[in-house]
Amino acid sequence: MDQTFVAVVVLAFALLIMLGSGIWIAMSLLGAGLIVFIFFVPLDPGSILASTMWDASWNWALTALPLFVWMGEILMRSGLSSSLFRGLSPWVSRLPGGLMHINVIGCGVMAAVSGSSAVTAATVGRMSIPELKARNYDPHMMVGSLAGAGTFGLLIPPSIIMIVYGVVAQQSVARLFIAGLIPGLMLIVLFSSYIALWSLLNPQRAGAAPARLPLLDKLRASRELLPVILLIVAIIGSIYGGMATPTEAASIGIFGALLLAFLNGSLNRGMLIESLLAATRISCMISFIIACAACLSIAVGFANIPRAAAEWVQSMELSAGALILVLTVFFLILGCFLEGISILVLSSAVVLPMIDAAGIDPIWFGIYAVIVIECAQITPPVGFNLIVLKSMTGRGVGEIAKATFPFLMLLLFAIVLIYVFPGIVTYLPNLMLG
Repeated sequence: MDQTFVAVVVLAFALLIMLGSGIWIAMSLLGAGLIVFIFFVPLDPGSILASTMWDASWNWALTALPLFVWMGEILMRSGLSSSLFRGLSPWVSRLPGGLMHINVIGCGVMAAVSGSSAVTAATVGRMSIPELKARNYDPHMMVGSLAGAGTFGLLIPPSIIMIVYGVVAQQSVARLFIAGLIPGLMLIVLFSSYIALWSLLNPQRAGAAPARLPLLDKLRASRELLPVILLIVAIIGSIYGGMATPTEAASIGIFGALLLAFLNGSLNRGMLIESLLAATRISCMISFIIACAACLSIAVGFANIPRAAAEWVQSMELSAGALILVLTVFFLILGCFLEGISILVLSSAVVLPMIDAAGIDPIWFGIYAVIVIECAQITPPVGFNLIVLKSMTGRGVGEIAKATFPFLMLLLFAIVLIYVFPGIVTYLPNLMLG
C-alpha cells in the first residue's frame, strides 16, 4: 500500500479521535502533525516544529487580527445596536417585511466594522429581537434572518477570517477585503429580497409596521447612523484609498470605536478591561490554532500529501466546477463539527495545492471559502450563530437551525452565482489594485 495513502488514513483517524475526545483544536492539530512526523517523515520534528510555530506567530498580517477583534468587542458593548435600530427603522418600515430588514441591513453595517460573525449577530440582536417581538413579527423569520445575516461578519470587510486566509494562503489581505465587498452587498440584497417575498406571501405573519414618518423626521433619525458610517469610511476607505494597511486601519478603527463608546456614555474602566480580556482570549485562541495548523501543514508537506492530493486531482481530470462541488460538500460536513477558522486552517494544507493544480484564482477561492464557512456558522450542532441566538432567545438549536435553513440555501445560491459570474469577486481587486 502506498505510504502517502497510509499517512492520510492515519492523519484522518488521529484528528477524528483527538477532536472527538474534546482535546483543544490547536493541540489536536499539533498532535496530528507530530504523529505524521514520527511515523512518516525521517526527520527530527523538534527544531522543524519550533521554527514553524515561530514563523507562523510573527507574521505581520496577523497584527491586524487582535486589533479588529478588540474593536468588535468595544462596539458590541458601546450601545451601537440602539443607534442602528433608530437610524434604520424609518427607512425600512414601509418595505414588505418592515423592520425585519433591520436584521439584514443592520448586520451588514455592523459587519463592516466588527469583522466577526458572532459579534455581528449579538450586537444587532440585542436591540432588534425585543423590538420585533413587541410588534408581533414572526419569531421564526426573526431568528432565522438574524442568524443568517450575522454571517455577514465573515464576508464584508474588515473580516477576521479573511486575515487568517491571507496568512495561510499567502495572499494579500487588502485584495481579499476588496474582493468581499460586492459579494457582501449581493447577499444583503438576496436576504432582503427573500424577506420581502416571504412577507408578501405571508401578510398575516409580517408584524405591525410603525407609523409612517415624514422625510424630515427620517433624515433626523439618520443622524444616529452618522458615527458608524464615519467609522466604516475611516476603516475601509483608508485601505481602499491606499492610505493605510489593514493593521493601520484596525488602529484607526479602535480609536473610532473608543470615541463612539465615549460619545454614547458607555466607555468606562470596567467596559475597557472586559473588552480587552475578551479580545485577548479570542486572539490567543486564533493565533494558537494558526501556529499549530502551520505545524500540521509542514508535516503533511514533508509526507508529500499535498503533492499526492494535487496529482490525484489532476489524474481524475475534474473540472473546476466539479472540484468546487466536492469541496463545498466537504466544507459543509466539517462545518457541522468545527467553527470557521478551524475549518480553514485544518483544510488549507491539502486544499490549497488542489485548487492551485486546478488553476483556480486563490483570491476567488478565498471568498468562496468564506461563504461556505458562513454556512458552517448556521449548521448544527456547532454553529456559532445558532449558539449566540440560543442564548439570546432561549430557543433550541434545532429550532433556530430550521428557521435559518432558507438563508443557508441563499448562501449556497450565492456560491453558484460567484462561480458562474467570477467577476463578482475579481472585478474590484483587479480594478483598484491591478
